[in-house]
This record gives sequence, C-alpha cells and structure tokens, in this order.
Amino acid sequence: MDHVRIPGVLVVLAASLAVIGCGKKEEPKAVAPAPAPAAAAPAPKPEMVVKIGHVAPLTGPIAHLGKDNENGARLAVDDANAKKIEIDGKVIKFELLGEDDQADPKTGTVVAQKLVDAKVAGVVGHLNSGTTIPASAIYNQAGLPQISPSATNPKYTQQGFKTTFRVMANDIQQGSVVGTYAAKDMGAKKIAIIDDRTAYGQGLADEVEKAAKEAGANIVAREFTNDKATDFKAILTKIKAKNPDVIFLGGMDAVGGPMLKQMKELGIKAKFTTGDGGCSPELIKLAGPASEGVICTQAGLPVDKLPNGQKFVEDFTKKYGQIQIYSPYSYDAVMVLIDSMKRANSVDPAKYLAEVGKTSYDGVTGKIVFDEKGDIKNGAITVFEIKDGKLVTLKTEGGTAAAAPAPAAAPAAAPAPEAKK
Repeated sequence: MDHVRIPGVLVVLAASLAVIGCGKKEEPKAVAPAPAPAAAAPAPKPEMVVKIGHVAPLTGPIAHLGKDNENGARLAVDDANAKKIEIDGKVIKFELLGEDDQADPKTGTVVAQKLVDAKVAGVVGHLNSGTTIPASAIYNQAGLPQISPSATNPKYTQQGFKTTFRVMANDIQQGSVVGTYAAKDMGAKKIAIIDDRTAYGQGLADEVEKAAKEAGANIVAREFTNDKATDFKAILTKIKAKNPDVIFLGGMDAVGGPMLKQMKELGIKAKFTTGDGGCSPELIKLAGPASEGVICTQAGLPVDKLPNGQKFVEDFTKKYGQIQIYSPYSYDAVMVLIDSMKRANSVDPAKYLAEVGKTSYDGVTGKIVFDEKGDIKNGAITVFEIKDGKLVTLKTEGGTAAAAPAPAAAPAAAPAPEAKK
C-alpha cells in the first residue's frame, strides 16, 4: 500500500481555496505622502536709525516760532516712519535731534558742530538768517545738506556752498512785493522803516526800501532797534513827526506786538506793515486790538490754497495746536531730505547730496524745485491783512502749487442681487 503525504496536500488545497475564494490577489494599501515642510518665513530686513538735525530758538522771545518749526519737523519724521521706508535694503527709522540756538549766531555755530559730531545725515534749520548763515559754513565743511524752512536773507544761498537750500522765498522776492504793495496798493507816498539790525530784519528792510523807492514812494525815516527791545517810544516819536503814511518793521512778532501798542498810545495813524517774521497769530496775541488792519506778508502760498495743505493742518493742530508760521516748511524740508535719500538709495550725505539739488517734490507748501544756488524757484509771497483778530489773504504773487493728490479709487460696484426664483 502506497503512503500519501496528506499534510502537504492539505496545504496546497488550502492555498488554492484561498485564491479561488478571493477571486484576486489583495493589493497593498496606498500610503498618503508626508506633507511638505512649510516654507521658512523670510528673514526680517535689518533696521537702521538715521538722524536728522533740527535747529531753532527754543528759548527766548521767539521760542514759540522755534517750537513751531521743530514740531513741523517732528510730524514729518513720524509720518515717514509710519511708511516703513526702505533704503538700500534696510528699513529706516528716522530720528530728529533738536537743538536750541537761542537765535544767537555764536550759539548757532556751537550746536551746528554738535550735530556734525552726532553724525546726523542732514539738517533742517536754522530759523533765523543770523544763525543760519554762520552755521552753514560748518555744515558745508562737513558735506551735510542743510535746508532752512525760514531763513530768508539772500546771502545764505549766495556763498557758493553746494549744501545750502531753502524751501521758501527769499528777502529779495518778499521785499519787492512788500515795498511795491505799500507804494501802489496802499497808496503810500511817505514810508518810515524800522529794522531790528538782525540779518533777517535789516536785509528785508533794505529790499523793501529799494522796491518802495522804485515804485515812487519816499523813505522819510530809517530807524533801528534790536530784537530784544520792548520800548520803542523814542524812535516812534521821531517817526510821528515825519507823518508817514506807512511804517514798515523788519523784525519778528516779539518786537512788532509791543511796537503796535505803543504806536496806538502815541496816536500814530500810519498803517503798519511787516514781513513773515511778524505775520503770525502771536503778533495778534501780543498787540491785541492794535493789530487790527496790519498788512503783513508770508513767503509761501496760503495753506487753504494747497492741495495737500488741509491734511497737514488737521494733523498738526491735532497733535501740537495752532500753526504759527513756518511749521509747514519744516515739514517739507524733512520730506525733501528723505525723498533725496530714497532717490539716491543711500542715507550717506556724500551720496545723496547731489539728489537734493535735483528735487522736484510736491510738498504741503507747494511744488519744490531748487535753482542752481539752492533757492526755491518761483517762490510765492502772500499778502495778508489782520481783520477781527485773524489773518485774511489779500493776494498772492508767484508760487507753484503741488499736484493735487490722486483721488482714492472708487469702490468696486456690488454685484447685482440675484432674481428671486
């Protein structure tokens, strides 16, 4: 009898039955691919602090004007920092270094050197011509761009420096308008002139005298005081004897306010005129009712005539209170420096200085373009009259308004509602 190996048959049979029962071979389950690793976040761009200097009198009789200038510059720095400006691959944080020159030429040169030593990238200031001019030599030697928002003496930009600029009209432009307006529009035949013997006051008075004579008026008195004086009765008494139609002051509001009060006390009937240094709300505050009817000028377009002016007024007054005179120009001076850095893609004064002279910038004070000396081209002069305690615009000569800001894009139209089914 043959022996059959049953266990082996059973194994084969079991395997066959398994294949027949399934009908097909079982496929292995697919394995889901592992998720791709998340892309690494880009490294933050490096930050860099860039210092901009600002100088004005923050103490003394015209500290209110100096603070006004500084606040305009601070608002510009804040607005620039909010934009996270990138220059040469770095996010720039601008920092304003403010200095007080006390409206004193010697102090002005001391703080100018202090800013140079602090490695500022540029300077906005000074306020007064008397401090701006001597300080400009220090900035020029250091190769630092300097933009004055308020110094109007022509000598500032006539020194041959490549570093000096200003964003408002100079005294030649302003004096011509004032002298001509007094002689022609006001009909003055006899004009008395007083100046405070500063570079600003005397310089402007000289230009007014020249223009008034050319327009046919006679200068019947030329007196002087100083920028710290408060008693003017002696010189006003001398002037009263000349019976002028108009008295012009080349000086600041701190001098003009008390002078107007004393003119009224002495019964002087002459109309009073002054330049931008006295064309301020502070003059009205100091002189009170005696300021009524004063004719004064400012170098620039009235804020309400500027496309970008209203926003500046709103932002500034909300943060710092009433504008005095020059804060819009300080704001623009800072923005011109920053715009030049952006165009040069550098914050190095040696690299971006050339771009300052090529500026074509739509500022809050108008279109800013410099001539070969650094003076603003086609600088505007606005004539005001003080009525009911306010500066009221009479006329504007020259100036170029900035381009109006582009209107905001209209919102996309909402899709039409579906018809009800």
